[in-house]
Amino acid sequence: AGSKASTGKVDSDPGPDAGVDDDVRWYELSPRGFRLQRTPLDVSGPLRQHREQSRAAWVFTSATLAVDDGFGHIATRLGLDAPTTLLVPSPFDWPRQALCYLPTRMPQPSDRDYTWAVIDAVRPVLQASGGRAFVLFASHRALREAAELLREDGEWPLFVQGEAPRHVLLQRFRESGNGVLLGAASFREGVDVAGEALSVVVLDKLPFAAPDDPVFEARLDAIRRAGGNPFRDEQLPQAVIALKQGVGRLIRTETDRGVLVLCDPRLTQKSYGHVFLDSLPPFASTRDPADVDRFFARAPATPGLDTFAS
Repeated sequence: AGSKASTGKVDSDPGPDAGVDDDVRWYELSPRGFRLQRTPLDVSGPLRQHREQSRAAWVFTSATLAVDDGFGHIATRLGLDAPTTLLVPSPFDWPRQALCYLPTRMPQPSDRDYTWAVIDAVRPVLQASGGRAFVLFASHRALREAAELLREDGEWPLFVQGEAPRHVLLQRFRESGNGVLLGAASFREGVDVAGEALSVVVLDKLPFAAPDDPVFEARLDAIRRAGGNPFRDEQLPQAVIALKQGVGRLIRTETDRGVLVLCDPRLTQKSYGHVFLDSLPPFASTRDPADVDRFFARAPATPGLDTFAS
């Protein structure tokens, strides 16, 4: 924990039968040495060939791969031509079990004081919930800054990614009963904390992939060369999927209740914001922190709350 690595792209490597760049070769540096990697940019062709050779029926399932109620993005990535699709409603009663809080007066994510504003907006939620929260950040720098701010409060047991192995942090978080866990991208998926131990999930920013990732950068270049739109065809749907994975940490059973806090003002200020909101479960949304207090007080639902389109 705490070690840093840097990555870079060496070059793209066209396959022997390809007319475009099919692979990207990249390196990763760490305190212990380096690794050379070769990653395909498009796996749809090999996967299609493998499916045809298998002569079997294939079923792909996931809770997060639909974007704006459709599977077009993942179908293209996997080389699926006109697949039969089924979008099954969630077994959870989202309008009753959860609430989405969108803080007001947030600065732009590029603002130097953005993390301070996130913590300022989150404090009333943590006080209403008595801690019991995941606060997830798009960068480790923001995570460390937030840890310093919350340590000054000293109101809740604080568990910070990088200060202990992930499984140790999760165990301590569960046992604390009122802890606040600060994490980055790895805590958006594969983490299961059911029950009252986790009642709040906060995401500081929309989870767009880092632009300096060599494989992602090469994939965007390939889409651009093919005449596509990198943002529409790759960056936006991938961010939607990542957001849904983070949201999925909140409600794990039919009896869980919790509040999702989305701090990024681009959700309501940018034209693409509706794609994120329309891809979320059909729970109520509010911009009034008093509604969060009422939710945790188990008061009846407040009339007039907006509901995301399903």
